[in-house]
This record gives sequence, C-alpha cells and structure tokens, in this order.
Amino acid sequence: MEGLLPDGITACLFDLDGVLTETAKVHAKAWKRTFDDELQRREGDGFQPFDSGGDYEQFVDGKPRYDGVRSFMASRGYELGDDEVHRIGDAKNRLVLELMREDGVDAYPGSVRFVHAAGEAGLHRAVVSSSANCQQVLEAAGIEGLFEARVDGATIEREGLAGKPAPDSYLAGARALGVEPKHAAVFEDALAGVEAGRAGGFGYVVGVNRADHAEALREHGADLVVDDLGELLA
Repeated sequence: MEGLLPDGITACLFDLDGVLTETAKVHAKAWKRTFDDELQRREGDGFQPFDSGGDYEQFVDGKPRYDGVRSFMASRGYELGDDEVHRIGDAKNRLVLELMREDGVDAYPGSVRFVHAAGEAGLHRAVVSSSANCQQVLEAAGIEGLFEARVDGATIEREGLAGKPAPDSYLAGARALGVEPKHAAVFEDALAGVEAGRAGGFGYVVGVNRADHAEALREHGADLVVDDLGELLA
C-alpha cells in the first residue's frame, strides 16, 4: 500500500457502521422510529420529528447508544435519568436487531477490498465501534475473520471508556494491536469518530463521506476524505 497511507503507518483502525458495513442507515432508521415514538408520547402529535440527517449526525452518530440518547433528548430540553436513558436506548437496540434480521447486513465491497489489501501489505487491522452488536454485525456480513482485534460497545462498558468523540476506544484499539497512535490510521464516517481520531494523536485520519458531509469531516479533523475506501486502491 505504498503511497496510499503516510510513511510510518503500520495499523488501520476501522469504524464499523458506515465504514465497513451498510448498517448506518439501519441505525438512523431505528433512532428515528424510537425518538419519534418517545417525543410523540411526551408532546403529542405536534412534536418536532427526529431528523435522520442533521439530528442523527450531530447527536447520535458514532456515539455509544446511551450517550446518543442523552445527547439528543437534551437537545430537546429533556435531562433524563439513567432508567429513562436505558429504556429508550434498549428499545432502539431491539429495533436495530429486528431490522437487521429482516434486511440482513451488507459490507461495502470497496471497504472489504481495502481491508484485504491492508492485510496483504502487512498492516495490522482492528474494528473500533461503539456498537454492542459489533460481533453479530461482523459475522452477518461475513468479515469477522479480517481483523486481529475488536473494540466495541461491550469493551467500552467493561473498561469504563469514554465514548467518541473522546479518543479512548481508538486508543484501546491501538493498544490491542500493540502500536503507538502515531503509527495508526483511523477510518471513520462519523464526525464524532473523526474528532476522536484527531484527539488521540493518530498518524492519519481518513473520513469516509457516506452522508454528503465531506467539508464537515475535514473541519472535524480528517486528513483525507473519500467517498469509499476502494478509492484508496485506485
């Protein structure tokens, strides 16, 4: 992969939803249905619906599930206790699993090609995701064998890591691969994830522009923005 990544990069840390798999749209759909039901219950039919574009990108994309609940509901003026946060977050998770069972999980072909090429070039590879369903998604997409390490929602909870945009989960991914952050590249589609890569002092941050927000990815810290990881192989 000479010339595709900066000199000194020996490891790749990949977000899952929206980078490796086409599950970001499933999460956005589940968040919308969950939040709209919750807002209608609280405010009646005149509620302002959850925006699967702006609200999703700003408040929940890339964050641990319960952090996303707190963030969005606070934006609507609701400061929730843990029980309410867990009730809403768990309802969203049940819906995600239901939607994945119904529709299946697809991996982005360009991302799969890139991960294969990274492995053939001798680069270490890990998945770093806020999703508690990371392993199930990798298995459903048939790509679980491509990675040496996984940091996911269960890891974050078990180790008490701060969620993205804090760099904790990516730093844990680098540790799991035995590399310093400056020698690792982060691949992210979420603004919070790009911020995490920049905050962690990683050697290279690649923004994956799945939501037509290339400039925002750059503003939040991406060194390079691509529409698909397959472009890096061209």
